Order: sequence, then structure tokens, then C-alpha cells
Amino acid sequence: MEKVAHRSHLGQLFLWLLMIVELSLFYSACSAEIPVRKILNLGDCNPHVRLQISHHNVVIDNGLIEVTIENPSGHVTGIKYMGMDNVLECGNPNSNRGYWDFVWDNSTFDKMETKHVKVIAHTDELVEISFTKNWDFRTDHRKTVPLNIDKRFIVRRGVPGVYMYGIFERQEDFPDAQMYQLRIVFKLKEDKFRFMAISDTRQGVMPRGEDRDNTRSQTLAFKEAVLMTNPSNPQFRGEVDDKYQYSCENKDNRLHGWISDDDAVGFWIITPSNEFRTGGPHKQDLTSHVGPIALSMFVSTHYTGIDIDVTYKKGEAWRKAFGPVLIYLNSASSDDDCRKTLWNDAKRQLSEEIESWPYNFTRSEDLPHAGDRGEVCGQLLVRDRCVDEELMQAQSAFVGLAVPGNVGSWQTEGKGYQFWTETDYTGRFNIKNVRPGEYNLYAWVHGFIGDYKLDLNITIQPGNKVNLGTLIYDPPRNGHTLWEIGIPDRTAAEFFIPEPDPTFVNPLCLDAADKFRQYGLWDRYSDIYRHGDVVYTVGVSDYSRDWFFAHVLRNTGNITDLSTTTWQIKYNLQDVNEKGNYTLQLALAAASYAELQIRFNNLDAIQPCFTTTRIGYDNAVARHGIHGLYRLYSINIPGNRFIRGNNTIFLTQSRSHALFDAVMYDYIRLEGPAV
Repeated sequence: MEKVAHRSHLGQLFLWLLMIVELSLFYSACSAEIPVRKILNLGDCNPHVRLQISHHNVVIDNGLIEVTIENPSGHVTGIKYMGMDNVLECGNPNSNRGYWDFVWDNSTFDKMETKHVKVIAHTDELVEISFTKNWDFRTDHRKTVPLNIDKRFIVRRGVPGVYMYGIFERQEDFPDAQMYQLRIVFKLKEDKFRFMAISDTRQGVMPRGEDRDNTRSQTLAFKEAVLMTNPSNPQFRGEVDDKYQYSCENKDNRLHGWISDDDAVGFWIITPSNEFRTGGPHKQDLTSHVGPIALSMFVSTHYTGIDIDVTYKKGEAWRKAFGPVLIYLNSASSDDDCRKTLWNDAKRQLSEEIESWPYNFTRSEDLPHAGDRGEVCGQLLVRDRCVDEELMQAQSAFVGLAVPGNVGSWQTEGKGYQFWTETDYTGRFNIKNVRPGEYNLYAWVHGFIGDYKLDLNITIQPGNKVNLGTLIYDPPRNGHTLWEIGIPDRTAAEFFIPEPDPTFVNPLCLDAADKFRQYGLWDRYSDIYRHGDVVYTVGVSDYSRDWFFAHVLRNTGNITDLSTTTWQIKYNLQDVNEKGNYTLQLALAAASYAELQIRFNNLDAIQPCFTTTRIGYDNAVARHGIHGLYRLYSINIPGNRFIRGNNTIFLTQSRSHALFDAVMYDYIRLEGPAV
């Protein structure tokens, strides 16, 4: 009995010690004196959200983060977090730390300074502030972008960050305008934030902004790319830096940011929804770049050029909400692998934001909550009897709702909202949280050329669910396949991407999936094909080795003496139907100031059998994008153009006005006469 009692007393003592340790850990976390967890998240003991408004500043503080916004301009001048008085660069003026800007007519920048401040909500749980300006013809004409502006900021209890969104409006009597770019910019403390993270594979220590100066670097073929010759940190000597190497597609542009190793603090831009971004899920845009600079891009002509609709006419009323995005900060224990810890926590926070989208705490009617939205579901099948006699399930197809337009118009749609999803293995899709409005349904299917559009306008009303049933896509086809080159996936990624010149390497792009982002790959064509252009023999050649990823000019070393290039496709036809029509299905993944001319069996023919005429502004080659805008040409060729036996198709990129006049191919297929 004495032994049992002794054990009982020991058990009680152990329980008391355990309680003391737990209380000690709790109070240490609340005081933030001792880092007891990998991520210091003190939301369980946070005070209410506080607001102070003075003549010069608006300050919002939730105990985790303190955000200072200039009154009344709406510029973010300070973000205080975890002992850092300001994560933004204090050496910059107030207008150059955290700000919205528009690029409009004649490449004019407008930092969208506002004139009025209004408290939208102030509770213990959150503060929402609105900074506004109404455009006035008498005072603003030709000086500022013709828009009514409403910039919103939300700080919530327990969340170490600030949500930002904007509502922009044009009234019918506003003058014509071209609005090329809309974004939020943050310029972080230069001596702190040196490590950039865009994805699991594109992460690394970055050079300083000053390393791009002409005293420390050499400007390359275009101004955004520099070769660092005398950087402040010698480890970067001989490396290339170019902000376009850090681009990614809208569908993947959900999280990126910077880390201060000294403070174990991360600064992240989190985007829970892409509905307000333009150009669809595959539109590429910037993320972060040296400075250190973090961007939230909403509108731009990057990788599309002026083909995307950015023209606003007088008489055309327009209103749109952009965002919210979350500017999220986190901190790790000093003894952790803080980079990995902070990145993983930022991904966790992204998952939480996506799960809670659409937000229920925003106070603007321009951001409908979940109950005020609708959804569209259905199943997409593919009918191509030259591939399969049965209907095929459109696996992993992209299906979306966008402004009513023509087939494929979602690529260049720049004013409305878009909602996209991927089908499951049976082709079923469910597009959730769609804003009320009128849409067309669009799709494209991996492995099949062309675009699908449902010939029906879909009206979404609050709370309704539209079931479209089974939809059938008939991809373009006029006959059976004689041969094909590539994969119909809207990119040139499957073709031959050469190793970069060792003198022009960026370590952040060494992963195989990012190999195409290396600088100067276009010049590798002239090195590899110095004795002649691409000659591809069907049945012998392998497009992953023998088809260069971009049809570029030959660089002779003289920028004013660029040579056009002609590629050849050689193939054998055992039989020819001279009275029938053949079809060349030509899918392009990108085009920039190019003209592709096609000739059959006669390179010397004065007139080509087909020409695209001048097409494209996407500049995808120069900006390290493996695709720009997708284009499909179904070219009919009379049978008498062919001969029995060996045939050759000549593809000439005939324009040579600038180094980056080029096309990228997605897929080429020759079809026999229809049966």
C-alpha cells in the first residue's frame, strides 16, 4: 500500500509540473519573449483591432501588425511587425513604399493618390478603411487616369497581415483611355529582405537593386536583363538577373514573397482567387524582382501585348473590384531552418485563405459573399473519331466562364471577371463562387487542338446552380492524321530547349521545369544550327531533340543584319489524292511581330501557299515565356500540291526587323483528305 501511495504522489507531482510548464509556454508565447513554436502565431492572446486617424496618417494595429497609411493619399508608408519598426524601405519617399499604380495613355504612371478617407467598419474584430477619389474633368483631364478610385484596407483580429482590394469605376462621360497595367507594389527594406521565394523550386538569395546599375552590371539585349559584373556581393558575379525570369501563370500566381534572414521574418503576397485577373488562367505576369520588390499584378499586357483588350471608350461605363489580396507576415524561431519554415507556413496560410474564399468580412457590395454567388457544373466529352470511335472523357481540361465573346476570346479579355476550374478524370467540372452576371462557357482540352465554346449565354443569379449536363467538344479535324509534331498543350515546352550559355545563367532557373526561363536561349539557335536551319524528318526525327523551341532569326553578330530562317519538314506519301483537299493544322504557342510563310515542295515560289501575315505582340521569347497567346490555323491544301514519295514543307519566319521577331509552335499535324 505504501508503494501504491508513493506512486500516486509522484503522479500528482508530475501533473503539477506539466501544468507549470504549459502555463510558462503560454505566457512566453503571449509576450513573444521566447520563440516556443516554429511559427510565432500569437492569435490566441491578441487585443482588439485599434484605429487611429490623424491629419497625416491612418494607423491600424491588431497587436500583431501595425499598418500606417498616409492620409489622404492611401499610400502604405509603414508596416511594423515582430520588432521590425518598418518592413518597407524607409529611405524611399512615402509615395514609393507601398502603393497602387496604373500605367495608361502614352505609358504614363499614375500612383492613384486619393483625396478622402472613410471608416467603413470599426469593431473589435476588424477595421476596414476606404481611400477614395472621384475623377474630375476640370482638374484631372490628361493629368490622372480617368477613373473613380476606392482603395480598401482591412486588418483583422489575430491575422498578421493586411487585406487590400480596390474598386475602380468609369462613368459614361469619361474620355477615351488605354489602361495597360494595374498593380500593387511593395518596396521592402533593402538591407533586410534578400531571399526571394516564388515556388518550391524558384527560391534563392537575390542581388541588391544597386547591382543592376550600369557601374555594376552590363545591360543585355533588352533593358530588363543585366549581367552582373561587379555586384556588391561577389557571389553574383557573372549571373544574369531579369524580372521576367520570375514570371508565372495566373493559375499559379497565388503566393510569393521575401524573407529577412536576420529577423526570420517573411513578407508574402497571397491571392486566394484569380477571378479579377485578366486573360484567363494561362496569362503570365510578374511576381517579385530585385529591389527587393513584391508585386500583386491585376492587369497587364505582358505576354499578350496590345492584343489584350485595354481600350476604354467614352460612352462605355465600367466598374470592377480587384482583390482582395492578403499581405501576410510571419516569423520563425531563430534556431529553425527559417526559410523552409516561413515558406511552408505561407503555403498553409494560402490554403486557409482559399478555403475561406469568398470572404464574408468585406463590406463592399462589389465583393459578393458566398450566398450571393452561383455555380455551374457539367461534364465535357470529346468527339474525335480519328482518335477513338467512342466519346472520350476530357480529363484535366480547363473549363471557365468569361465575358460573352468569340471562341477563345477569354485569352484577350481584359475588363470582366473570369472563373476557371479543371475537370476530373471523367471530364466533370464544377465552377463555384461565380459572381452574378452573364457569361459564356469556354474550354480547352489537353491533347486536342482548338477551343470549345458553348453556344449559350449563361446568366448567374445569387444562390443558383446551373447544371449544363453533358457537353461535347468536336476539335477541328478534316481528315485522318498523316503525321504530327509536338503535343497540343498550348506551349512549346515539349520541344528542344538547349542548355544556356554558361556566361548567362540564373541559378533560380536551373530546375528542369524552369529551364526555358534562362537568358539568351534564342542565340543558342545560331550556335547549334550554324550550318543550316532545322530539318525535321517525319518518322526519324524526335521533336524533343530536333525541333528547336522557338522559330527565331539567325543572329549574325550584327543586330542590324538579322537573317530570316526557314525550317523544313520532310515526309513521305505513298499515295496522293490529287483531287482531294489536305489540311495542315498549325497551332502556335506564341508570336511576336512575326510572319510565318508556308510553301509546299517549292521554296523558290514567290507567293507562299499560306501566310499568317504579321501577327503577335507577346514578346514571349525575350521574356522567357514558353508560350504567349494561342493561335490555330487550319490550312487547306489542294492535293495537287503533293507528290507521291518524298515531300517537304518549308516554314519561313519572314520578318527580321528586330532580334525577337519569332514564333513558337505548339503542334503541327498534316491530315489526309476527308473520308
